[in-house]
Amino acid sequence: MANIVGVCFKPRGKLLYCDAADISLQFGDYVVVDTSHGLDLAKVVAPEARIPQSDLSEQLMRVVRLAKIEDLEKARQNQENEALAKCHEMVTNLGLKMKPLAAHSDLKGGRVTIFFSAKERVDFRGLVRRLSHSLETHVSLRQTGPRDEAKLIGGIGKCGYPLCCQSFITDFPSVSIRMAKEQGLALNPMKVSGVCGRLLCCLAYESKEYSDIKERMPRLGQEVSTPFGKAKVVSVSPIKETVSVELKDQTIRELPLDQLA
Repeated sequence: MANIVGVCFKPRGKLLYCDAADISLQFGDYVVVDTSHGLDLAKVVAPEARIPQSDLSEQLMRVVRLAKIEDLEKARQNQENEALAKCHEMVTNLGLKMKPLAAHSDLKGGRVTIFFSAKERVDFRGLVRRLSHSLETHVSLRQTGPRDEAKLIGGIGKCGYPLCCQSFITDFPSVSIRMAKEQGLALNPMKVSGVCGRLLCCLAYESKEYSDIKERMPRLGQEVSTPFGKAKVVSVSPIKETVSVELKDQTIRELPLDQLA
């Protein structure tokens, strides 16, 4: 009696039999199978298919080995690429005003989530049905905002580095225009906005430090005491922690904050 197992190459796919030779397998194991089109990944759904060799009309495919993490990751990437390409094709055919961005598949391949952006509400129920039927798996669509779109696609920020949201940010910080004002930045949308069109996330990184330093800084126009006598504050530099003052003789001096009273 041969060691025959039943496998499926896709969720809810056709049950096929393979020769596992001396490889011990259990239900739910993922295996690499030698097929007519090359090596492919399959899931064991019948680990002990007691079928006599004489009852099989054709030569069995052979189980090469148990799948490794790299095999599962590669299969997931292939499924994600296929799902995204198929979604692009169907969106065009259906004339839907939406932009598919990325696809994510779970390791078991039983669910695919496709993220998309759209300027307005889109009825994508027909698209979901067609995708689920074509991919033979459960498909869900999720609309994203501008920041999430940038995180999914990626890119290079104004600083010349990869986008923070794609590199290390897990949750988007709360950013306000007040932070840009507090840091003395020009309130030009082109300068304080990221590639997503929203305020730069990095404005929040040093906001607390700027706020703490500014509490110790004198106000513009305030009269202060300096080693050179009374003077009027004309500008402040929170980063350097210095204050520029105008003395009685109308000369301008930049002094460290700790020299003022």
